[in-house]
Amino acid sequence: MPGPALWAVVGATGTGKTALSLDLAEALASRGRPAEIVNADAMQLYRGMDIGTAKLPEHERRGIPHHLFDVLDVTDEAAVAWYQDAARTAIRDIHGRGADAVLVGGSGLYVSSVLYDFRFPPRDAEVRARLEAELEEQGPGVLFARLEAADPATAARMDPRNGRRIVRALEVLEQGSATHGAALPEEPVLWDPQTCILGVQVPREELVLRLDARVEGMWRDGIVDEVKALRDQGLDRGVTARRAIGYAQALAQLDGALPEVDAIAQTQQLTRRYARRQVSWFRRYDSIRWVDPGHPASRLLQEVS
Repeated sequence: MPGPALWAVVGATGTGKTALSLDLAEALASRGRPAEIVNADAMQLYRGMDIGTAKLPEHERRGIPHHLFDVLDVTDEAAVAWYQDAARTAIRDIHGRGADAVLVGGSGLYVSSVLYDFRFPPRDAEVRARLEAELEEQGPGVLFARLEAADPATAARMDPRNGRRIVRALEVLEQGSATHGAALPEEPVLWDPQTCILGVQVPREELVLRLDARVEGMWRDGIVDEVKALRDQGLDRGVTARRAIGYAQALAQLDGALPEVDAIAQTQQLTRRYARRQVSWFRRYDSIRWVDPGHPASRLLQEVS
């Protein structure tokens, strides 16, 4: 592939994307193509959210430049439109240095916003505030029913418990738009023509075991202490961060609302559900090449060149 190029390493949580992205960057460098990594995991944007997001420590990054890690406070809201601009700016800068960019992560909408020709509708602060007040008062079920009646196609693609996404969809609909951009465009066009998308896949039974073990490891490694420290930094006020899988359960444990065994079990259940949604999202990519976690990156470059 003539450079500089954009590589995307995507897939469900726990499949080995991080390891492949590092191997890929090193394999590219061995061919005279320096590479830098750009984060596409919404929760790894947050400073201090390390254990629960399996964020790679700096000393394990093999000297490869990493971008868009630890760029938000836990009180900041992660917005896809903001991320799209930040990630594309990072990629342009990398290409400007004559290097390839490796986008890695499993946040489907974040990945798609960078790879494809996504345009986001405008925001209306007054409408959003009103809808958020309704969400607080009535819960997501009432708002989701309204979305189903107004835009069944968008509602069918959405988790009915995700109040933030439901509010955004209704906000956009009230401005006269037909969709809030929660799916791939009907005819997706790559933002950068020099793009190669790699999907890391693991058999479902193996993935379930991996995910359950990962969650147990989060508690052994001290996620509750991590959350306790983040609470001092305002985690409870965070719109996005406090709802992250694992962090919400650790907060509930600290508050005495969940015993540890239930916090772990709930996190495992939600993680498995999230992984299923990730797999469904990325399987819609027509140009994706699926590989196993242990696929040698050097051989992969030979196969796609």
